Amino acid sequence: MPTELRPLGIQCNLRCCYCYQKHQRDAEVISQPYQMEMIKSALGRGKASFVLFGGEPLLVPETDLEDLWCWGLHRFGRNGIQTNGTLINENHIRMFKDYNVRVGISIDGPGELNDARWVRSVETTRNATANTEAAIRRLCKENVHTSLIVALHRKNATEEKLPQLTIWLKEMDQIGICSVRLHILEVDDPLVQKEYALSTEENIHALLHFSQVERELKRMSFDVFRDIRRLLVGRDGHCTCCWAACDPYSTASVRGLEGTGKRTICGRANKDGVDYVKSDTQGYERYIALYISPQACGGCKGCRYFLMCKGQCPGTAIAGDWRNRTEHCQVWKALFEHFEKEMQAEGNEQMLSDELRRVLEAELIRVWSTGHNISMEHLLQKVRKPLPLKLPE
Repeated sequence: MPTELRPLGIQCNLRCCYCYQKHQRDAEVISQPYQMEMIKSALGRGKASFVLFGGEPLLVPETDLEDLWCWGLHRFGRNGIQTNGTLINENHIRMFKDYNVRVGISIDGPGELNDARWVRSVETTRNATANTEAAIRRLCKENVHTSLIVALHRKNATEEKLPQLTIWLKEMDQIGICSVRLHILEVDDPLVQKEYALSTEENIHALLHFSQVERELKRMSFDVFRDIRRLLVGRDGHCTCCWAACDPYSTASVRGLEGTGKRTICGRANKDGVDYVKSDTQGYERYIALYISPQACGGCKGCRYFLMCKGQCPGTAIAGDWRNRTEHCQVWKALFEHFEKEMQAEGNEQMLSDELRRVLEAELIRVWSTGHNISMEHLLQKVRKPLPLKLPE
């Protein structure tokens, strides 16, 4: 996985109402000035490429962006950025092309559907959204690899709003967007819960709606549905990090790096407003505990889909307590059930049997108890070809 490089920390030109970095802003976390040599030194010690992250990384001066991307291209052969897209200009687009920058854009839809990504007033918010929409179209026209992240909430994914969001996503498919990540809203504030969060039933309806829309698209796919299909047959090697038994103190799938060279964890697991240093060791106490704890107590005991889901992201845990399973448990169960039935109807012969799931669960618990993690793919290789299990370094 690439390193998430945050030269400016959480500094951003927007004030998205539901942002998971709100705790840090409320704590008035002040980013230290970034130092390019320290950034390059820290990145150079690893083998993974990096994605510029934020806050909003396009607030970094363009001369420094070019310096960093030129270095990244020579060091890793590619670059990446995750941006809200409001600040993209002609020079940025040139650099994206010159330095092989893959661009991820966070936007929740056109016009009013994106109003939760707030900029001072309705007028300035709509203007910022229009800038992002224009940037997406320009990037596709220039053949810059572009993907989208769309958060689902009451402004864009209620029964009333779904048709408009669907039309827009179909337009994005037509102009060349190939990949979209749909996010269930991560809620850390009661006001956000009341104003923006969809109900369990609404989240299920919206996601199943888009699973059907996906069938009508020319090139676009939603990675959440691809992940679930892969998980149901034990092919989890390329699934997103929320399914990978993430330790909230080390977040192995997210290597955060600040502009001072400090290593940090994934911001989604940060509930205290403190930018914790990344732990050098990993622990899987959460997942062992979830496996044996009753569902009535926040655990996952007896869940048919524990092997695939593992309680999901600790950043979405019930009551913000990473020891609990995700607060969206019923949504994910519904999706796993839907795709399992769909794949069974298609006659998929790779589906994991109940007996095989129990064997893999027992082996996974054993591996976690040693302080290691392992993919289902490797577990299946061990079960089908009884060889000594080599734990990851």
